[in-house]
Amino acid sequence: MNISLIIGWVIAFGLVVFGILFGGGDMGNFIDVSSLAITCGGAIACLIASFPMSYLAGVPKKFVMAFLPKKYDPKKYIKQIVDYAQIARTRGLLALEESANQCTDPFMKSSLMLIVDANDPEKVRGMLDDSINFMCERHENGRAFFEKGVALFPAFGMLGTLIGLINMLANMEDSSGLAAGMSQALITTFYGSLFANVVFAPLGMSLKNSHEDELLCMQIIEEGVLAIAAGSNPRYIQEKLEFMLPKSMHEAK
Repeated sequence: MNISLIIGWVIAFGLVVFGILFGGGDMGNFIDVSSLAITCGGAIACLIASFPMSYLAGVPKKFVMAFLPKKYDPKKYIKQIVDYAQIARTRGLLALEESANQCTDPFMKSSLMLIVDANDPEKVRGMLDDSINFMCERHENGRAFFEKGVALFPAFGMLGTLIGLINMLANMEDSSGLAAGMSQALITTFYGSLFANVVFAPLGMSLKNSHEDELLCMQIIEEGVLAIAAGSNPRYIQEKLEFMLPKSMHEAK
């Protein structure tokens, strides 16, 4: 589970509540059904209108992926590639076919089979680059719902603010109407900022972080497989791929 997401939400909402209560406020002042309807209802309605039903059907899965992202270990992939390089160096590329069939990672398996079939290295690189680019496009499209939400919630918060100000100005002679209009004007902005920055932005970033981890592993696989096809020494391949790791991983060795 993405523990940092849960911890961040607990801290963020906890500090908001603390700030309200510590400042002498009342939580009841920050609960307004009409403001929620304008901000949350309007933003969600526009999100639904912005995407086809086929896309919206997959949104719950994206929420699950944000909470339970797949873990990728670049060092594990480097070790596997070095093992494959040793097999290819001692027994030849054709000996990799059996190992490739046992590989559980689809991209790794496809990449190994491409060099086993003696395809031209440049064509292999082009195919792998295309596969990586298509993956990036799919993931970017998957994050679009949350990125759109980050933009829509503040927009509807501002719309609610305008509604509140209009109601306030229309009831200048009635002090109770003035207070209600001002309250609605401010709370909708509060809701818009809260949901955009505390809920939707972290969910989108969680998916992006998972994408970056997968992208790094796919790039490692690509460079490693092409090095195997070129007949490079396994030790050289290991050092080359380790250069692709972030500095923090080097320090953890």
